[in-house]
Amino acid sequence: MVLLFLSVNATSQNQKSSVSESDVNIKKSKKKKKKVKLPEIDLSNWKVTIPEGGGKGGAISVEPPEILNYATNDILKPYMYNDSTKRALTFYAYPTTATTANTKYSRSELREQMVPGDDNVNWTFKQGGTLKAKLSVDDVSRDTNGRYHKVIILQIHGRLTNDQKELIKQKDNNAPPVLKIYWQNGKIRVKTKKLKYADVNSTGILHEEAWTDDEGFNFQEEVGFGKFQIEVKVTDGKMVVSLNKTEYAVYNDFNMKRWGVFENYFKAGNYFQSRDEGSFAKVSFYELEVKH
Repeated sequence: MVLLFLSVNATSQNQKSSVSESDVNIKKSKKKKKKVKLPEIDLSNWKVTIPEGGGKGGAISVEPPEILNYATNDILKPYMYNDSTKRALTFYAYPTTATTANTKYSRSELREQMVPGDDNVNWTFKQGGTLKAKLSVDDVSRDTNGRYHKVIILQIHGRLTNDQKELIKQKDNNAPPVLKIYWQNGKIRVKTKKLKYADVNSTGILHEEAWTDDEGFNFQEEVGFGKFQIEVKVTDGKMVVSLNKTEYAVYNDFNMKRWGVFENYFKAGNYFQSRDEGSFAKVSFYELEVKH
């Protein structure tokens, strides 16, 4: 918008008023710039994996410090980006051939790194850890029965130490995820691991085959597509998951005590649980904090 302020010096009523270039003071009003609301999430201790192909069909991962420039990273932009209208960090995923080891599903998901750029430093239940997240599932496709596809939004993943890997002669350090938190048809569902045989020995317990899924726990509140808060608190032999500080799932039996043999790391984002053609999910995080 341009504002014109005219200053006219008339010497006579009969003289026609004239406006010279010097008589005109033009002021351009400054357009108010929309403030970009960036999410206040520190990514210094996270790496991200996206459903974009790496070598031999594997997915691409970006670690610190490169991840700190995600907003200008052309590879990450389609899958991890700022939603300035929400002040959120958004993760988008859909089925691709770019998957990680031991899964057929695609993900746009953060992986905790206690030491930036190093997957080899992790934590045990004895050391403990707390994750707090505020997030929303913004959009999800439906299956042929009209039900929304499932999305894993938070995890605690187990990890073998190098010594444990050598002991059981496993090719990698992968151990089962002790915690998976799902968004499922507008509600939050928690699944954890339990031993198949309670008296399994200290070597046998390291094998993935020693563990199986529990029956799962469903929180009563329906979160739908709105914001909600999740807190996961781990201490020696115990794990507590809360939804909006009103409902709690508590795990403190012998399974959690024996899980103490593993190292762990938190995961957060959009681990999409569908291979249906045309399916997708979008998940936004407003807050994400981890403490040990």
